[in-house]
Amino acid sequence: MIGRIRRAWDDLRGGSAPRIVGLVAAQIAVARAGAVLALEAALGRLDHATARARMAGVEHEGDEARAELVRALRRALATPIDREDLYRLSRSIDDILDQLRDYVRESDLFGPGDLTFAADPLRAVIDGLGELDGAVRKMLDDPGGVTLAVLSARKAGSRVRQLYQTGLAELFGGPFEMDLMRRRELLARLDAVGRRLGEAADALADAMLKRSH
Repeated sequence: MIGRIRRAWDDLRGGSAPRIVGLVAAQIAVARAGAVLALEAALGRLDHATARARMAGVEHEGDEARAELVRALRRALATPIDREDLYRLSRSIDDILDQLRDYVRESDLFGPGDLTFAADPLRAVIDGLGELDGAVRKMLDDPGGVTLAVLSARKAGSRVRQLYQTGLAELFGGPFEMDLMRRRELLARLDAVGRRLGEAADALADAMLKRSH
């Protein structure tokens, strides 16, 4: 009972909004850590099996971060943006991490020895998540700045798609080999990561548009 009273008082003083923003940022940070881990493996700094094992831990952190955010949203009387949009944003961030997990797992299961072709798409994902983090942190104090940061995050997602298409063109321009099929599958997985990044950016953009009306 006392806890509920404290939370209600905190809401009335506007304390819940910064807490929720921090929880969304924490979820983005975990997804970004997953992308950095995948990049390390693509550059040969981690072997595939080690990357897969570490990604399992990152995924667990992501699940915990999302669960904590969901609990906070259920308790909060007021939220910085529409509650439904926050759920949508959180789900898209979770989807990014899920796709990265699948990419790392598939790299270990059937990926080619050389994964450097995945480095640039993963760098774009990392940059996009950084922009998304910046956008989220501006929700309260700089709503106008959210739009530019969201646009940059969306552009990063589009960059992943462009790299996917370029990668396919290069693959299909060479001889047919088994590695071609493996690389195509992994490129498609990274393309899915980019699409989820775009969806997260769209969720935040839609939320800010509602808020401005």
